[in-house]
Amino acid sequence: MPRATPIRRLALVDLARSVALAAMALYHFTWDLGFLRLTPENAALSPLGRAAAHGIAGSFLVLVGVSLVLARGGQSGTGPLWGRGGWRPYLTRLGRIALAAGAISLATLWLFPGAWIFFGILHCIALSSVLALPALTAPLPVVGLSAALVLAGPALAALAGAPALLDAPGLLFLGLGTVVPASNDYVPLCPWFGFVLAGVGLGRIGLGRLAASRIGAWAPRNAPARLATAAGRHSLAVYLVHQPLLLGLLYGIAALTGPHPRAGEASFLREYRANCAEAGGNAAVCRVAARCVLVRLRGDGLWRAGDGYTAEEQARAIVASRTCFKQAGGD
Repeated sequence: MPRATPIRRLALVDLARSVALAAMALYHFTWDLGFLRLTPENAALSPLGRAAAHGIAGSFLVLVGVSLVLARGGQSGTGPLWGRGGWRPYLTRLGRIALAAGAISLATLWLFPGAWIFFGILHCIALSSVLALPALTAPLPVVGLSAALVLAGPALAALAGAPALLDAPGLLFLGLGTVVPASNDYVPLCPWFGFVLAGVGLGRIGLGRLAASRIGAWAPRNAPARLATAAGRHSLAVYLVHQPLLLGLLYGIAALTGPHPRAGEASFLREYRANCAEAGGNAAVCRVAARCVLVRLRGDGLWRAGDGYTAEEQARAIVASRTCFKQAGGD
């Protein structure tokens, strides 16, 4: 039986990558606003913001799996892993991703040594692109089961009582330990490699049907659509360029406007209430005292949204805290 015509590229998949890129850029824009204290709080670090980040990362990784199937010509099942062109296109793409991941690690180690990116989204994509190769020809039930196990990996490890060895720095990329490292981008293999495997499975099942359908035959007919699909085709370049551009723009705005007047207020109030309660304070007293301290710090010129204090200023802030606590009814 003749093999189906290879599918090398679908404009719809390029468009999907472009949509994921736009969502990622919006998330990073939100994070940058909070990082530069241009908003009262960093909405990207809220529960909703973190959920959005996970959804965006998951969509990218599913598309990585789909793209691996496309690189094979959309074929499913046994046969040569790569058809026309051999391994060269795959290895070229893998090399670019690995080099970009290494560059990001070096840059963030210099810029953010306390939260450098040692295994972020690009590192995960690079390693997953290698580990997923057997899934291109393995039986589909095996691919599905493997995806489910990897996705459930952290929960299964927690239930089984993960050994302390998995918290070793050299094994944090697995994501099976209990330690969550301080990193500006941490995308460990478990559970995220599971999304790549899911993408491989979905690609093997659906790409042939999609290519034969009306929606799969869609092609960009106007400039915005062509621009969007072009961004999807060059997603690595867009990923590498967008954040420096956003930060450069927002740093300039921050230099002109300064921080938002209420930047850091909510986090200060939360931390004060938590520390007050930990010290034995009543919840209602701590809540009133926290607001009082914030007002006093502003009135005394001691509120500077994250800047450090001199010894004399620290002493004044402590006096303000104690005074407010007593006024609120604390002992």
